Amino acid sequence: MSAIERLIRPRSIAVIGASADPGKTSGRPVSYLQKHGFAGAIYPVNPKVGEIGGLKCYADIASLPDVPDVGLVLLGAERAHIAVRELSERGAAATIVLASGFTETGAEGAARQQQLMQAAGSMRLLGPNTIGLVNLTDNIVLSASGALAIDHFPAGPIGLVSQSGGILGAILSRAAARGVGLSKLVSTSNEADLELADFIDFLADDSATKVIALYIEAIRNPSRFRTAVLKARRAGKPIVAFKIGRSEAGAKAAVSHTGALAGSDRMYDALFRQLGVIRAKTFEDLLDIPAALGAGRKLSGRRVAILTSTGGAGTIVSDSLGVAGFATPAPDADTAAQLRALQSGSHAMLDRNPIDVTLAGLQPDLLRAAIRTLLVSPSYDALVVIAGSSAVGSPALMADAIHDCLPLSDKPVIAYVSPYAPEVVSVLTRRGVPAYTSAESCAAALDGLLQAAMSEQVQTSGTAVTTVDISDIPAGSLDEAQAKALFARFGIPIAAEKVVATASEAEQAARDFGGRVVLKILSREIAHKSDVGGVAVNLTAETIADRLTVMAEEVEARTGRRLERFLVQEMISGGVEIILGMHRDPLGVAILLGMGGVAAELFKDTTMRLLPPEGGLSLVEARAMARDLVTWPLLDGFRGRPKCDAEALAAAVVAFSRMVAQLGDRLAEAEINPVFVLPAGQGVKAADGLVVLNV
Repeated sequence: MSAIERLIRPRSIAVIGASADPGKTSGRPVSYLQKHGFAGAIYPVNPKVGEIGGLKCYADIASLPDVPDVGLVLLGAERAHIAVRELSERGAAATIVLASGFTETGAEGAARQQQLMQAAGSMRLLGPNTIGLVNLTDNIVLSASGALAIDHFPAGPIGLVSQSGGILGAILSRAAARGVGLSKLVSTSNEADLELADFIDFLADDSATKVIALYIEAIRNPSRFRTAVLKARRAGKPIVAFKIGRSEAGAKAAVSHTGALAGSDRMYDALFRQLGVIRAKTFEDLLDIPAALGAGRKLSGRRVAILTSTGGAGTIVSDSLGVAGFATPAPDADTAAQLRALQSGSHAMLDRNPIDVTLAGLQPDLLRAAIRTLLVSPSYDALVVIAGSSAVGSPALMADAIHDCLPLSDKPVIAYVSPYAPEVVSVLTRRGVPAYTSAESCAAALDGLLQAAMSEQVQTSGTAVTTVDISDIPAGSLDEAQAKALFARFGIPIAAEKVVATASEAEQAARDFGGRVVLKILSREIAHKSDVGGVAVNLTAETIADRLTVMAEEVEARTGRRLERFLVQEMISGGVEIILGMHRDPLGVAILLGMGGVAAELFKDTTMRLLPPEGGLSLVEARAMARDLVTWPLLDGFRGRPKCDAEALAAAVVAFSRMVAQLGDRLAEAEINPVFVLPAGQGVKAADGLVVLNV
């Protein structure tokens, strides 16, 4: 048995600093262990008390009659390390430190946390600053949370790992009130030792856990997180994560547009999407979505039937589903005929959706028949049953009627409880029908089910990096010509161009290209050329010389820099402008794709993918990135326009990602803006580029 298993399923527990007063925080753990039926040995430790809760109390850890699997340390931050050291010396598998006053308080607290870790030695440690853990599967409560004062908690298939102690209690109490069953709940808090990934890994192997919920403040070890999540996915266990900090921009100051378009929260979006983690948009979703997933049913499409006996509630649910992208089509002819046969001669509206069966709430047999009809109907992928006021008096009638029909189909069935009726919600949920009190929660639950089905097809492997010789590339900011030459080495097509120093050279270059050309300044110091008047388009051999002279004067006036080199480039038309960049973050390195050009930061139509550990992105991911964009129709022949070469764009994304992967930490920033995506069969061309290499 591993140390983490002994922590979560201990046979014996020492409670250090236990109080004989169950009303005090330090008196709760022993009281809770007894109250919730822990079957193992409990060793209270307090030199001032002889007995606690009918149990012998020990003066110190050395006096314990046996080595405990777990030590629950209730001492303050100044003395916690003493107990931790003694537990480690006795050979305990793990310890839980509840006290605050460590890294979360600053430098002095950080020193205390380091002292704590030194004291722990090889013993595993949960916390500090944690509320502990609760194992409802095995009736083991290692916590001082006030939420545990409730007499009974339903055990079930949802495991929770939270980086906040308070959230553990909040989810525990909310789940109990709604009849949602939980398996294990762990508060990792400061994560001095054991952290998020350790418990995801454990729950992936836990037979009692079918769904994993995460409350995340920050992922401290992205590599371990990735490994643990993929293990859970292989075990068929969906993960729902609520990540706080969505309003924080998180983007560092950068010379590229990418730095402004990317941010820490966008990186979490990318990570979760690539790993198949369902992101909860609200705190309520953190319980609502797992509750639906815990029922074990899979959603295969977006067509939803709404069965109601109250028209207003049906309209509310239908509207919320529509906003979330679900369809509520009318029944097909055969289904409508079967429904009409149930209530012939009534005023029920049975050939539209919501399907209003007026007396269903009062007649369980009628409700059963309507549910059976809708579950076997080929028109629907899921069913929402609305519990109206008639369910308040006899919630079991409706719950039993729905429950009896569940074996007929594996389609998801959820309930919307229209009146304020917590007991109805609890009864329905405990009978295998996830129930919700808001229409938005119904939509979020179904969306979570759909994401879970889609995540089973998510690919997480990358492509091997082909080594390219870049030994001659200088450090620092490259000028545009140098940057695009680097892109070309990795197979990214670039626009035809020529570096010039004088007006006459520019004129000759324009003649050589023929047609219209673009003139740009060439500088390693000026990244945003347009901002200082350093770009001129639609020039000819007859106009370029004069324009170069004026440009040089204007740029020098604005920047104080006298330019010696310029770039003459073919003028590209007929394509869609795309931005392709990279962004480095504590979570990893991401590739960004979006609407490009000078308005890239204005439109902010972008998508991101993190580089996998083994190399660049795959073509499958690159194609998916393009389709993620709101502006994808512009690439796909919007309103009769010719389709663009999306396959060439995907190949360029892969090539760019391989370059980023090979350069690794040497690459500070890189961006192509714009990449012109030309009509199908004509490829792509990088028309501008930026690269910053670390020394």
